[in-house]
Order: sequence, then structure tokens, then C-alpha cells
Amino acid sequence: MEHNLNVSIYVDADACPGEVKNMILEYISLADITFVATYNHYSPNSDQTLWTYIDEGSEAVDLYILNRVKPGDLVITQDIGLASLVLTKGVYAISPRGKEYNQDTIETSLSFRYLYQEERKKGRFHSGPKKVSKSELDAFSARLIKFLNENAGKK
Repeated sequence: MEHNLNVSIYVDADACPGEVKNMILEYISLADITFVATYNHYSPNSDQTLWTYIDEGSEAVDLYILNRVKPGDLVITQDIGLASLVLTKGVYAISPRGKEYNQDTIETSLSFRYLYQEERKKGRFHSGPKKVSKSELDAFSARLIKFLNENAGKK
């Protein structure tokens, strides 16, 4: 497998929708891609060269990714906390729903995350995340292609 980019893509795969994972795989020839998940999400059918499974633990996947990313890499995560940490390392971060995380807005996102967690503790917002929509998949695809295009030929 030959890669055209000198950057890596790390996917926080525990909560990443299957449609997004499949979309990422379409670009496997262009970048070094690693899906990171806990053993709870292990599948013997997954391509073991692309997947890294780690022990269950609070923030274990986040720490694994954080300790390996380098400036210019891409992290795909729904975790705003992880996104805020990798941004400080010069890493590009997007959500599986197509949201681009950036230094200008991450503090606001972290504040909303905190407020949402407080509301959940009070018994509100019981349901999990909604199914990823077609427009969100399109937004994700556009962000991923933008990243790949901007980093093409950077060896």
C-alpha cells in the first residue's frame, strides 16, 4: 500500500459511524490511516493492518491518539476534548459529521459540552446521538477531500 501523503489520519473509531469509516477507506491509498478503538469494538473481520485495539479505560483511545499525532496529521473524532488537545499540536481535526474544529471556536464548543453534560446529569437528553445524515456525510466528505488535496505531494 503506497501512500502519497506524509501525514497520518487517526480515527477515534469507537463512536465513528460505519458510513464514515467506509468513506475513509475509499482514500486508503492516499494516506496512512489508523482506526483506534477499544477491545469492546474488536471485529475479527476488520483489516488488522488498519486497526489498533487498546484496553478499555477512561480516555484510553484519546491518549493513544494524542501520544502519536504530529503536526499536519488529521484526527477524526466526535470528542471535543480530544479535538482541543490535538489542535494545540498543529493537528487538523474534524468530526464524523463534517464539523471542522479550530482554535477560534474550540473554547465555545468545550463550554457547550460542559453544559450538555450537566443537563444529562439532571436526567435530560437520555438518547444517544442521532443517525448521521446525508448532509453531514457530504460535509465530512468535503472536509476530508479538502485535507487530502491540501496535503497532496507533501513528502
